[in-house]
Amino acid sequence: MEGRAGSRKRLLDSEGEETAPEPQTPLLDRQGSHWKNAVGFWLLGLCNNFSYVVMLSAAHDILSQERAPGNQSHVHPSPAPIPHNSSSRFDCNPVSTAAVLLADILPTFIIKLVAPLGLHLLPYSPRVLVSGLSAAGSFILVAFSHSVGTSLCGVVLASISSGLGEVTFLSLTAFYPRAVISWWSSGTGGAGLLGALSYLGLTEVGLSPQHTLLSMLGIPILLLASYFLLLTSPEPQDPGGQEEAETAARQPLIGTEAPELKTGSSSGLSLQERWTVFKSLLKYVVPLVLVYFAEYFINQGLFELLFFRNISLSHAQQYRWYQMLYQAGVFVSRSSLSCCRIPYVWALAVLQCLNLAFLLADMWFSFLPSIYLVFLIILFEGLLGGAAYVNTFHNIALETSDEHREFAMEAACISDTLGISLSGLLALPLHNFLCHLS
Repeated sequence: MEGRAGSRKRLLDSEGEETAPEPQTPLLDRQGSHWKNAVGFWLLGLCNNFSYVVMLSAAHDILSQERAPGNQSHVHPSPAPIPHNSSSRFDCNPVSTAAVLLADILPTFIIKLVAPLGLHLLPYSPRVLVSGLSAAGSFILVAFSHSVGTSLCGVVLASISSGLGEVTFLSLTAFYPRAVISWWSSGTGGAGLLGALSYLGLTEVGLSPQHTLLSMLGIPILLLASYFLLLTSPEPQDPGGQEEAETAARQPLIGTEAPELKTGSSSGLSLQERWTVFKSLLKYVVPLVLVYFAEYFINQGLFELLFFRNISLSHAQQYRWYQMLYQAGVFVSRSSLSCCRIPYVWALAVLQCLNLAFLLADMWFSFLPSIYLVFLIILFEGLLGGAAYVNTFHNIALETSDEHREFAMEAACISDTLGISLSGLLALPLHNFLCHLS
C-alpha cells in the first residue's frame, strides 16, 4: 500500500510538473514574438538600405566608364577617368559622384515629401512588394547597363526601393514596442557596413562589378521573406495598449484592402494636427538635416577628390575604402542605443559641420600627410551620422503620443533625405570648381 501511495504521489508530481508550465505559455509566446519582431525589423533595415548603399559604393565605377558589351571581366573600369583639366591636381571623373547621389536620393526625397499627405491610405503589403521588386530591378539594370544614363536609371530604382521602404517600416514601428526602432536602426547601419564591405570585398578578389551586383539579388528576396514570414501581428500590449491601434496595424500588415480609419492611427489626424506635430519635431528635424548635409557633402563631394598618389591603393580602391569605413562607423553608432543615448542631437550636427570644414580646408591646402588620417576622420564622420539618426527617432518615439507616433515617424524621416539632397546639389558645382584648379 505504501508503495502504491508512493507511486501515485510520484505520478501526481509528474503530472504537476507537466502541467505547471501551461500558465507560462503566453509569456513564452510573447518572448518568441519579441525576438521574431526584433530580428524581423533588423533584417528589414538591412535589406531596405542595402541597394542604396551598394549604388553609392559603386558610384566611382559607374561614372568612370561606359562599359562596352562583353567588357565586364575586369574590376577596374577602362578607359581611365578623363580629367576636366589635365593640369588639375585632382584625379577627376567627367561627372561628380554627386550625380549618383542625386539619382539615389531625389526619388526618396519626393516619396518622403508626399508620404505624410496620403501614403498611409495604402496598405503596407503592396508597398513592401513594390520596394522589394524595385531593389531587384536596380541590381539587374545597373549590372547589364552599357551607359552611364542607363546605370543612373537603375540607381533611381534603388532610391525608390529605399525611400518607400523607410517610410513604410518606420511608420510600422508605431504599432510595435519602441525597442524595434533600435533594431531597425541597427539593421540600416548593418546595411551600410555589409553593403559597402561586400562590394569592396567581391571586387577586390576579382569579381567584376556586373557579377558583384547580380550576386546581391538575394537581398530583395530576404526583405520580402522578413516582412511576410517573420513579423508577427502587433499585440494589444504594444505602444498605446489600445485595441484600435492593434486593429489598425493588423489590417494593413496582413490584408490587402486599404485600412479603415482608427483613432490609434495617423489616418484620423487633421491637417492642423499634422502641422502642429511637425512643428514640434523641428528641434530634431533641423539638426538631422545639418548632420546629413555635412556628411554627404563629404561623401559624394570630397571622397573622390581625396586622392593620394603613389600608394598601393588605386583611386577606385581608395574610394571604396572610404565608403566602407564610413559605413562601419554608421553601423557601430546606429547599434549603440542600448548603451549610449544622446538627447542633444544638435551637438552632433556641430561636430559634423566641423568635419566638413576641416576636410574642405585640406582640399584647398593639402596638409594631411597620410591617407590613414583621412580614414580616421571618415570613421568618426560615420559614428556621428549614425548616432544622430538613431537618437533622433528614439527621442521622437519617446516624446510623441501614441496617436501621433505613426505620422511623426513618417514626417521626421524627410530630415536625412533633405540634407542629402542639398549636399548633392552643391557637390556638383564644387566638383567642377575644384577639378579646374591647377
